[in-house]
Amino acid sequence: MDHLINYFETVPSLHRGLILAGGIAFFWIIESINPFFKFNYSKIHHAGINLFFTLTTIIINFALAFILLETAEFVSKKEFGILQWLPLMNIWVYTIFGLLLLDFFGAYLAHFVEHRVKFLWRFHLIHHTDTYIDTTSGNRHHPGESVIRFIFTTFGVLIVGSPMWMVFLYQTLSVVATQFTHANICLPKKLDKFMSYLLVSPDMHKIHHHYKLPYTDSNYGNIFSVWDRIFGTFSYLKREEIIYGVDTHMNPKENNELIPLLKIPFQKTRSPQEN
Repeated sequence: MDHLINYFETVPSLHRGLILAGGIAFFWIIESINPFFKFNYSKIHHAGINLFFTLTTIIINFALAFILLETAEFVSKKEFGILQWLPLMNIWVYTIFGLLLLDFFGAYLAHFVEHRVKFLWRFHLIHHTDTYIDTTSGNRHHPGESVIRFIFTTFGVLIVGSPMWMVFLYQTLSVVATQFTHANICLPKKLDKFMSYLLVSPDMHKIHHHYKLPYTDSNYGNIFSVWDRIFGTFSYLKREEIIYGVDTHMNPKENNELIPLLKIPFQKTRSPQEN
């Protein structure tokens, strides 16, 4: 465990970039060989849009990284936050507990609030407009949402009292989990169900991308599924019944073109009947 901590305390940006690119490449190959949904689309065009949003997310997170670093340094020096107030414990227990808390504040809570606050939903909507969910969809976030997510992550680090190595570890696991759960693949149903008792499984997250309520407003988890189960936001739908997208933006000219996607947060919201 000491080696893991030492690595993530000083993990080079290059390594983090390779994990991101390597994960996308790996799942891209797997889903290309044996896709779950056989989409009738230009995979290159679709990936180009989503990789643009991935790039903007990277730039924003890199530009604001000093805030995260300062926050982690503050909680460590001042012994502030939940982890700092706990008695000494086994390092594995400490790490898992910390990752669970970071996943709650930085992912589950952020995601839940984005679905409940109209202004925030306008930005998160871009992620849900994707009607061809694959591994590139995981980081399809409007630049405005990237800022919103960063704020929640920083708030999480402050409340949790997380050291920086744990933040880097969480972000690495989060990237891989996101690529995995969005990939156009499926596990055997029994394995997927078993996995979903603790972790977010591919089927579980596919349901979140179903185009109609109440499924869109469920399964908010990122790495761990326990928060959805605790707070009653877990839902189930047969994988064969899932239709991707969001019912207010099913027109390809809106959901599969870059400029219209960038404009969505600044447009008047409408009902599905106006689509």
